[in-house]
Formats: sequence, C-alpha cells, structure tokens
Amino acid sequence: MKEKTSTHVKKIKFTLSYTSLALILALYYATIVNIPLYSEFYKILSKLDNVHVSFIFAIPTFIFLLNAILFNLLSWPFLGKPIFILLLITSSMVSYVMLYYGINVDYGMIENAFETDPSEAASYLNLHSITWITIMGVIPSLLVAFAPMKPGLALLKKSVVLVVLFSLLLALLFFTYKDFSSVGRNNKYLKKMIIPGFYVYSTLNYIHDTYLTTPMTFKHIGEDATLTADVATEKPTLFFFILGETARSQNYALNGYAKNTNPYTEKQGVISFQNVHSCGTATAVSVPCMFSQQGRHDYDKERSYTQDNVMDILQRAGVSLLWKENDGGDKEVAKRIPKIEIDTSHKNQFCNGSTCLDMSLLQNLDSEVSSMKGKEKLVVMHIMGSHGPTYYLRYPKDQQKFLPDCQSSEIENCSIDQIVNTYDNTIVYTDYVISQAIDKLKALSDQYNTALFYISDHGESLGENGVYLHGVPYAVAPAFQTTVPLILWMSDGFKKSKKINEQCLKNEAKRGGFSQDYVFSTLLGIMDVKTDAYNKNLDIYHPCRT
Repeated sequence: MKEKTSTHVKKIKFTLSYTSLALILALYYATIVNIPLYSEFYKILSKLDNVHVSFIFAIPTFIFLLNAILFNLLSWPFLGKPIFILLLITSSMVSYVMLYYGINVDYGMIENAFETDPSEAASYLNLHSITWITIMGVIPSLLVAFAPMKPGLALLKKSVVLVVLFSLLLALLFFTYKDFSSVGRNNKYLKKMIIPGFYVYSTLNYIHDTYLTTPMTFKHIGEDATLTADVATEKPTLFFFILGETARSQNYALNGYAKNTNPYTEKQGVISFQNVHSCGTATAVSVPCMFSQQGRHDYDKERSYTQDNVMDILQRAGVSLLWKENDGGDKEVAKRIPKIEIDTSHKNQFCNGSTCLDMSLLQNLDSEVSSMKGKEKLVVMHIMGSHGPTYYLRYPKDQQKFLPDCQSSEIENCSIDQIVNTYDNTIVYTDYVISQAIDKLKALSDQYNTALFYISDHGESLGENGVYLHGVPYAVAPAFQTTVPLILWMSDGFKKSKKINEQCLKNEAKRGGFSQDYVFSTLLGIMDVKTDAYNKNLDIYHPCRT
C-alpha cells in the first residue's frame, strides 16, 4: 500500500528593513513629492540655449541621494515611522502650496503658519487641497504605518549604505558641479524648494528661536512720554487707525487703478499716498514691525516682542486706547492694552459662525468709545480685509461689484480675471467699511477732533508670473506684495487743532516714498506725545504742521 505524504508550504512573510524603507521613501520624494521643484527647473532650463541631458537626469538623482541620506539617518526602530508619517503629511501640504500658489515655505512662512488663527488656516482647505493631501500624504502615511518591519536594526548595513550614498552624491556633484553651480548661482531660491529639506530646516530654526531660546530682557522705551496737548481746554482727539489685511496699492482707484475700487472714500475727501512700502510680506512680520521702533532693515522679531511698542508709549503718556480685532490676532502688539476680539462663532448679519465681515468692527463702536477713559482716544481696528484664498467670503453679495468672480477657495481652478474680480470686490468692501468709519467720526465731530488713518499690512500676488497670495521673501518679493495703500481723512476741527496744511499733505502723498517705518513716530506725533523715542523725520504729518 502506497503511503500518502503530506507537504507543508512555508509562507514567506514580506518584511522591510529600515534602510529599505528609507530608500523607498527617498525614491517617492525624488519622483513625486518634488514636482514643484522640477516644474521650476523646467521653466529655467527651457530658457537656456544648451542643456546637457546628463544634467536633466542628475537633478532627480541628486534629490534621491540627498533624501536617501537624510531618511537613513532618521530611520530607527520606534522613531522612524512617526517621523516619516509627519514628513509625508507636511510635505504634501508644502508641495501643494508651492505648486499651486508659487509660495516657497521658508522661515517666514513657517512663522506665519504657526501664528495663523485656526479659522484663517481653514480657509486654505478645499476639495482640491484635501484630495491632494490625501493622495500625496495620507495614503503613503498609512502604507508606512502598516508596513511590516524586520526586527532590530542592521547597523553595519546602514553604515555601508550611507557610505555608498555619500560616495555617489560626491561623484554626482563632481561631474555636474558646473551645471548645478551655474543654475544655482542665478536662482538661489531653488534650494528653498527642496522637499523636505528646507522647510524642515526652517521649522527647526523657528522652534529653536521661539521655544528653546532664553527670552531677551524686556526693554522699556519712551519712559519720558507725556501729552503736550492741552486736553483741559481743547476739544479732545478721536483717532481711528484701521489696520488693513492683504491689500495691495496697485488695485486702488485712488492710486490710478482703472477699475473704480474706491467708490465710497473718493467722496469723503481722503488723501491717498503713493508708493508706500510694507515692512514684510506676511502679517506675522509687518504688524509687529510697523508698531515697533525698529525699521524694516533693523527689525528683529524677538526684540520687537520684548520691548515697548508705540501703543505702550501712547498708553503711558495718557492716551486712551482700544484695539478691536477681526483678523485672528494682534501679533502681541495689543498685549498690554484694552482689546476686544470679534466673536466669529456668532451668526448674524455680519457673521456666519466661522468668520465675520469687517462691518462687525463698527458694531457697538459708539458706546465703546464713550466708555474709554481719558480724553485723547485712539481706536485700532484690525480688519480681515482681502485675506485669501477665500476672497469671496470677505464681502457680502450686495458688494459683488465685479463679475464673474471666484466663489471658491480653489483659486487655482479659477481664471485670472475671476480671481482679480473677487479680490477687487474685497477692496471695494474695505472701502465701504472705511467710509462708514468716517461717517461715524463725522457724527462725533461735535465732541472730538476726529481723523482716520488706514494702512494695509502687506500686499498680494494674484497670479502674476505664476505667484499667488503672499509671503515671498522680501528680497525677491514682487512689488504687488510689498506696496500697500495708505489713506488719511481729517475733520476740519482736527486739521485746525493740529495746525495741518492739507495741501502740503496732498503734495507729500503724491511724492510718495513712505513706508511702515513711519507708523511709530506718526502716531506719537499726531497724538501730541513728547518723547525721546519720537523721530520727526519719520512722522508723515510733521512737515505739514505749521
């Protein structure tokens, strides 16, 4: 009788070593994630007369080797997977904003991201961006999370792989150094587009500077500040300072723009200044900078946060202050003065439960002004203005002056004309809000000498040369992001009490050449505060006060 034999099939379990996982991820980054970098290389190389084919292949090879070295240094049991998952998710976000908005994620952008209000950050989320992040980041992260790994770590294998990778990288640079140095020297921003290297480097620097560095000792300036106005006999001053958001001067009809984006303030007799420069290209820089004694060239974030700003000095001198906030944060400028934040969770004529129109800042303003202690009063209103990419949420339907507009946060799927129309509608609505604020001041002119000062924090790119939004490093930022509107309005009583020659101011406005460096001393000067911190050469009103 023939015996039956049983066969046992041995199942082979697929596992990955941490070195292999690092190489696979490096290949993914070299072929997919760095598409924005390759897109920029394509634009550059297509303009050159002669490009070696070897250099074209050398670019993704360089990215692969660079990331393979980095990822092998990070691939350790228990730590490797969480690090790679975090990198994949954040890299998908970075690649999206780089490819569709033309924004390089450097230190300034990281700072802006960390300090952005959650509701403001949510405006960047839409079906397109969520789909991109899911495909590019979430799905690969799940694959990494559930990938079966070999136990332990083969240090010898890792060491050999790292030596080989370093050798190959050096060999590649040896044979292509001339090409890389030539392109890199003329396009230094390219290093900022390497994912994940540069944004990780910038993030670590930001974390170190913000959380791991011993804070500077707080420095008081303007301790000698006193009011020189005779508040006992003169009618007191009520000054509105409207701090704009993302408005660029080029789209203001008051400054020569072809479309009538200033239909309200042009009837109010305002003075519009030409060629005014911002301190930065993001709120996190421009706002603290303009209220500090430091100018753009001397601005240091840590120092600005650890010394008195102009609001502190005004308050010390006896000016009654109020800051009203509708843009997610005052960047610590109003940290030591009275502040009211608009509650965006309300649902009413101005708020939808997540964001509020800027007219909400004028609600209850009369009673708030009345309750301010002291005679000389200054109210700052930080508006949402033209903050994108959800431009369409910044104005109501009845201010939809220019059509067709882009009723979506997915501006990359709208035409340039639609984007510009939507943005121009935000400018019109801001103009309406300013005009309404002026009307309030006119109504209070029997009690106060009233005036208004409006300036935006930075500008905006609307697709010019493929760049959208803002945040481009100042040195290479287009003028659209660094040129901002500045508008003045004054009651007759204000002009008389401050001895202001209006025609002189109009001439100064046409001459231009001002910047946010002037805000600090301008506020001290116009509120008649005497202090050694004041610089008459940086006071817009000073040349025209007789």
